[in-house]
Amino acid sequence: MRIAVFHNLGSGGAKRALYNLTKHLVKAGHVVDAFIPSTAEENFLPLRDVVTTYRVFPIRRTRLGAASSVLKRLFRLGNSVRDQERGQQSIADAINAGSYDVVLSEQDRDTLSPFILRFLAKPTVYYCQQPHRCEEAILDVASRSAGATIPRCEWLRERFRNYLYRRAIQLDKRNALSASYIVTNSYFSREVILRVYGLNSFVSYLGTDTDLFRPLFERRENYVLSVGWCSPSKGYDFLIRSLARIDTQARPKILIAANATNPGWEAYLLRLAATLKVDLSIKKLVSDSDLVRLYNKAKLFLYAPYLEPFGLVALEAMACGTPVIAVKEGGVRESVLHNETGILTERDEEAFAQATSELLRDDVQRERIARRALEVVRSFWTWKHAAERLSWHLERAVRLRRA
Repeated sequence: MRIAVFHNLGSGGAKRALYNLTKHLVKAGHVVDAFIPSTAEENFLPLRDVVTTYRVFPIRRTRLGAASSVLKRLFRLGNSVRDQERGQQSIADAINAGSYDVVLSEQDRDTLSPFILRFLAKPTVYYCQQPHRCEEAILDVASRSAGATIPRCEWLRERFRNYLYRRAIQLDKRNALSASYIVTNSYFSREVILRVYGLNSFVSYLGTDTDLFRPLFERRENYVLSVGWCSPSKGYDFLIRSLARIDTQARPKILIAANATNPGWEAYLLRLAATLKVDLSIKKLVSDSDLVRLYNKAKLFLYAPYLEPFGLVALEAMACGTPVIAVKEGGVRESVLHNETGILTERDEEAFAQATSELLRDDVQRERIARRALEVVRSFWTWKHAAERLSWHLERAVRLRRA
């Protein structure tokens, strides 16, 4: 097939997924051309390294768009959606003029569902990782669990940001309704898409790079690891409070490897850990090679985000032979098999602490779970398997359009 790929992503799991899926689609013999707006993050895992041809389209700033961008920078928000809409229409025109069988569209860092879905005339598969989460009450509860209040000088900023968030939700839904074929990362996400958009979607599971994330057979050190953006939604405060329930003589150090941090939340986590006498270290902007070593040296990988759609990092830990203990919430319930490739618990600090403490003491059980996790990852959760699953949906979208 001739496949056109579009994204306006930042760095993170979604970009890692797109990079690896694209690389394996090309390896499978497909011609894949990338159409990228200049606002997309292409320093992290650039698609130009793996696609057949690569085109970047400048997002030209109109006067109204420039004024909007000034306001958005003032209020710490994203790019001008007006200019994105114009730019993505131009990208769609270029794709429509090409001899492509199908378009693979990823999400947009500003609107999630991208504007380009409105303008594409080719069969299109939209990989929707998740709808906007701004309306989820748990995110507000999590962000305020530190007792944070809005300073008086921040009141206007907060009101304007809430207005723009509501607009973002409306844009996300409107753009998504233009998608004719949606795939997503888990059955949990499929249900969310049905609930939020009222649209059907199909699960095309992601994978992990088993050439990169692999056992190094290094000596395990007395720490547990968690990975991801340092923000309230990742549940690191829950992990700290859970570890505080383990006897001090057996309590491990916890290390968080963060690709980015919320400075206020990072400071709160450090204060919380110091108060509860939990040894916490936060490492930022960790390279892939260092991340693999951190996985391999950790005794356990702990995972407690709120309603995470999928969670690539749990698969990375499993691929390195590091047992996972996770809160059974969101997509991780589909990638981690309880008491087989990991341990799943309720979001209960005592239960999570007990599971962690027991697995830290039981070397035989840790080794059994690690071996089984490696077997399952290599037989189902590789990027090669994920690309084959996605390719089936791309071909099906073409068949449905012809029919």
